[in-house]
Amino acid sequence: MPDQLSEQSESEPRPGSCGEHGLQEKYGTTYRADWFYSHQVVDHLNDEMHRFVSRMEVMFVSTADGKGECDCSIRCGLPGFVIALDDKTIVYPELRGNGVMASLGNISENPHIGLLLVDFFETTVGLHINGEAAIVESQKLLEDSRVTGEIRLKCERQGGRKPERWVRVVIEEAYIHCSKHIPLLKRMPKEIAWGTDDERLKGGDFFGVSREMSNRS
Repeated sequence: MPDQLSEQSESEPRPGSCGEHGLQEKYGTTYRADWFYSHQVVDHLNDEMHRFVSRMEVMFVSTADGKGECDCSIRCGLPGFVIALDDKTIVYPELRGNGVMASLGNISENPHIGLLLVDFFETTVGLHINGEAAIVESQKLLEDSRVTGEIRLKCERQGGRKPERWVRVVIEEAYIHCSKHIPLLKRMPKEIAWGTDDERLKGGDFFGVSREMSNRS
């Protein structure tokens, strides 16, 4: 089996970065990494991944600006808020937020994006999706022939659940995040205040930063 992996790595470019490969060699994990690359990393969503995406409610979003400065955010919604247009393309809505637009700002400079969808409630498995992102206005998205009636209904909503725009991701890598360190959580009732500007419902000054800045001035 090691010979098979070596032959494969010589005939095809290895997934991952040069930094990954250098540390794999340094720490003696090249064989394990090659096994993972060849058995778990694909450039599309397979059928099981499609089903997984369709029931996820939590997704972490990592982006970087043109200088490589990073940001990590979270997107949540009802099951199916992330939608696959086909095996190579997903979209997710951008709802009303704090107006900073850190993730979208990064995407406008640097299209590389890393997504992690996590099932905290049943399997404790995660799915990584890495690819190239673009900001798409709702009207432009509706012109895509792959768009379903579900997306059209989302775009017609009023209030806090109405998408302001969308992010489209063309998939370059998709692979599992193993479940062994992901906690199994219990779902508790919570009324979601979609799109609210109520500071109390948004968390208020939970970390005391506003008070700290006020005291400085």
